[in-house]
Amino acid sequence: MADSKLYDILGVSRSAQDNEIKKAYYKLAKEYHPDKNPEAGEKFKEISFAYEVLSNADKRETYDRYGLQGLKEGAGSSGGFPDIFGDLFGGIFGGGGSPFGGGFGGMGGPRRGRRKGEDTYHPLKVTLEDLYNGKTSKLQLSKTTICTKCSGVGGKQGAMHRCKTCNGRGVKVTLRQLGPGMVQQMQSICPDCRGEGETISEKDKCKECKGKKVTQQTKVLEVHVDKGMKDNQKIPFRGEGDQLPDIEPGDVIIVLQTQDHEVFTREGEDLLCSYTLSLTEALCGFQFTLKQLDGRDLLIKNPPGQVIHPGSVKVVKGEGMSVYRNPFEKGDLIVKFDITFPPKNFADPEQLKKLESLLPSRPEREIPTGEDVEEVDLVEFDESRGGRRRNRDAYNEDDDDEEGGQGPRVQCAHQ
Repeated sequence: MADSKLYDILGVSRSAQDNEIKKAYYKLAKEYHPDKNPEAGEKFKEISFAYEVLSNADKRETYDRYGLQGLKEGAGSSGGFPDIFGDLFGGIFGGGGSPFGGGFGGMGGPRRGRRKGEDTYHPLKVTLEDLYNGKTSKLQLSKTTICTKCSGVGGKQGAMHRCKTCNGRGVKVTLRQLGPGMVQQMQSICPDCRGEGETISEKDKCKECKGKKVTQQTKVLEVHVDKGMKDNQKIPFRGEGDQLPDIEPGDVIIVLQTQDHEVFTREGEDLLCSYTLSLTEALCGFQFTLKQLDGRDLLIKNPPGQVIHPGSVKVVKGEGMSVYRNPFEKGDLIVKFDITFPPKNFADPEQLKKLESLLPSRPEREIPTGEDVEEVDLVEFDESRGGRRRNRDAYNEDDDDEEGGQGPRVQCAHQ
């Protein structure tokens, strides 16, 4: 009895056409893809293997005649066909074999078959809240798909003919005379067949794709942003790229771009923020609330007597970012404190006396006396004036070098 297991996996009959096999594969691949169904990894391998065999005319013919077991036995016998077996199993699984057991192993080396198309990258802007809580976004894309009416042929079966302009090569060679005895050969994509090497008459062209073999389709992707994902992290959608005849579709890759947050910045799994205290709060204790990324209000306290210095850094354990693929574990919340001091002209004598009586006593400093002691004025620093002073100093240094101060000198060599 003929082996039909691969057909059963895709849910098609043994007489199914190529377009039926392709449609069945795409439908099952979307359903059992590991990105959407992580527990269906083995099932996805079986579907991919079945499609690899049945979508290739030579492999399908070999399978229809001998089945999987026949290929296995034939490869080990002197009268078998080891080249076919190596191409069927080794080419797909890198020497491993079938995913159905029997000593064929799992996926390994490079895969043979159709050339893969280019991947398409799309940016997706997300907030820090999205990365903290997780989010599902819908992204609408425009993609090229193989025409369903003509199955990517471009028209009626057998209507394609070799292009007479390029003789089926897809490129047009032209010669350009540069001068006597000098000729330049140039190659360009054939304008008649657009590099495909085949043409089709207007009357035979598919009315849906106008002979282009592909159509434009709008695709909506559901992008699952998991908790703890990071800026520039990539989320791939396998096989969702543009479709072209005889080319395996590339991937659509979503690239996360994190927008700036007004309160927090992120460093790895930690959240960082700054908070400004008054001098009274810094000396006598404080309490304030901080809105967390999930909407909770975090009450942060510091008891009296624990002085906060300018630039002090404190940590709230376990209130940082969620850890990717381990959302129950989180980083830390790191708070850096700034202190607001009284205004410059805080000069009420009575209040100053009261304040001084509460603060630690002044340190005793020995002030010398005599004619060598000169009292000077302390004023605000002018940054622009300081810049001019530095430029003037640099200019003076250049003058010193030119006059033979510290700069290098040129000496005559003695012979």
